[in-house]
Amino acid sequence: MPASHITSYYAASANPAPTHAPLEGRVEADACVIGGGIAGCSTALHLARRGYRVVLLEANRIGWGASGRSGGQVLAGFASGQEKLVRQVGFDAARRMWDISVEALDLVRTLVADHSIDCDLHWGAMYAAVKARQREELLNHMDEVQRLYGYESLRFLERQDVEQLLATHRYCAALLDSRSGHFHPLNYTLGLAAAARSLGVVFHEDSKVTQIQPGAITNVVTERGQVDARIVVLCCNAYIGKLSSHLRARIMPVGTYIIATEPLGEARIAELVRENIAVSDTNFVLDYFRRSADHRLLFGGRVSYSGLNSFRTADATRARMIRVFPQLTDVKIDFAWGGYVDITMSRAPDFGRLAPNVYYLQGFSGHGLALATMAGKLLAEAAAGETERFDLFTKLQHRNFPGGPLLRTPALVLAMLWYRLRDLL
Repeated sequence: MPASHITSYYAASANPAPTHAPLEGRVEADACVIGGGIAGCSTALHLARRGYRVVLLEANRIGWGASGRSGGQVLAGFASGQEKLVRQVGFDAARRMWDISVEALDLVRTLVADHSIDCDLHWGAMYAAVKARQREELLNHMDEVQRLYGYESLRFLERQDVEQLLATHRYCAALLDSRSGHFHPLNYTLGLAAAARSLGVVFHEDSKVTQIQPGAITNVVTERGQVDARIVVLCCNAYIGKLSSHLRARIMPVGTYIIATEPLGEARIAELVRENIAVSDTNFVLDYFRRSADHRLLFGGRVSYSGLNSFRTADATRARMIRVFPQLTDVKIDFAWGGYVDITMSRAPDFGRLAPNVYYLQGFSGHGLALATMAGKLLAEAAAGETERFDLFTKLQHRNFPGGPLLRTPALVLAMLWYRLRDLL
């Protein structure tokens, strides 16, 4: 039997989903997708839509990694910001990337509707400023995306407007984005998998890939089987492990943590967050929160670059929640969990090829729920010979994290201290 999902609110409220037998023996496919998160399931779905025979291999359970553990925010844009993209590839290419990120939101909406994915999808996301400096940054961001990218879905809120929506005095201003939103990420991932299965995709869980042997027909080897495929796609992200030292060097697994309160009741949760929107602040080490379908507050904060222990950090995350909502001091925490997301040095996504027929998608940097969905569509386009949009992202340059496997984590911990100090200034 494949490993269970980690204990979390998402696992406790997951829709029923089948388990899939491990790969046994040797099979042939047009495409083999490695990794059963959003990127992998979307890739499998979009390849199957184009008539490919697809096998998807997952080392644990579908949605076991970041796709089933995240904050659930479905956002336009990139974690890197647009300026870094412009510096690397020029404005025209960066503008097309922005448009693709917005199209990703529409793709999520369409997939949820077309495949009746029950994932508690709601639209509306707020970016909140804690300090006057951040207020100015939000104004500049709104001007940039409206003037340069034609994105008209943002509304600027002063403190009094924010406090009409949130029962907190922590934020001095905010941007409200009506096109971004939030959902139950595990149920969304399971829904994508179900949609892919309906088109003939074959899933195997508990099927860790141990070796990839490139060639015109690439051999994907597991402990008990092998897939021979014309196309292979790696969607492993933070869990790439030893499968590709090249890809592993370009990303850093970062531990993130979330808590879920006990059910607060519809009246109390609506008093805290008066519209069903996702909220995040603009600190480098940010807080984010949203309502659940059963009237809990889901609150994420804190990151770890040196290890992952959600139990140690549950109290610290709760303290961050109380700083935003001091009226929740009496509330019990029912769930606390953590997981790894992968970041790149630039925080821009890293898409490309290891060989002409071996593709990869990684580096979503905590901004990947919509983008990972869209990446699967771009990958299917590229596999079918429509490479223009996928190749936009291959132009982005990515550096290895300094220090190698042994020293890159301590080096990053030291670097992050500066950003944490900056959040306090």
